[in-house]
Amino acid sequence: MEQKPKRRTRERIVETSLRLFNEFGEPNVTTTVIADELDISPGNLYYHFRSKDEITNTIFRQFEREIDALLAAPGNRAATIEDLWLFLHLLFEAIWRYRFLYRDLNDLLSRNRLLEVHFKQILERKVAAAALLCGGLAEAGELRASAREVEALATNMVVVITYWLSFEYVRNPRHPEEGPIAARGAYQVMALLAPFLTGASRALVVRLSREYVAA
Repeated sequence: MEQKPKRRTRERIVETSLRLFNEFGEPNVTTTVIADELDISPGNLYYHFRSKDEITNTIFRQFEREIDALLAAPGNRAATIEDLWLFLHLLFEAIWRYRFLYRDLNDLLSRNRLLEVHFKQILERKVAAAALLCGGLAEAGELRASAREVEALATNMVVVITYWLSFEYVRNPRHPEEGPIAARGAYQVMALLAPFLTGASRALVVRLSREYVAA
């Protein structure tokens, strides 16, 4: 059988760091811990990354590429409630994969200029994407809200999306679970929309909400 090529050390460092950051929190993981986990010397690690911040920035850029793809403007057709559901589902999946960024957000922003600047831009793009989706529903007659209400709704949606993991972590810091946490987060965001929805869209949210609450 043809053997798969070994992953490069740099890739292994990024992958292992992400796992450790997610499990223990970025402030609690040192480069020594990362090197020990990989069974490499600190010198080998520093050959690829001069500091932990360089590792964090590399992981963040990876996250940013994934988020940018999710936040890309939808096509020419009007958005549907299914589009919004899928958007939330994929967004929470991406957030979970890089959950240390959200759980340790304030600490990271206070000492990392790259994250401070770029995360603010991500928030702005999230609000714009949410407003675009809500606006599409309004144009289709599935959501009744003024332009100002849509703006406020989009902002509130992003607030919940951004801080949901922190809220869940406080509730149960020892046993985080991806599926239930993502489902509950999606439900809370959909619940913000529900009072503004009409017709089939509202009925779908009611049905989906039952599934999320059950999770």
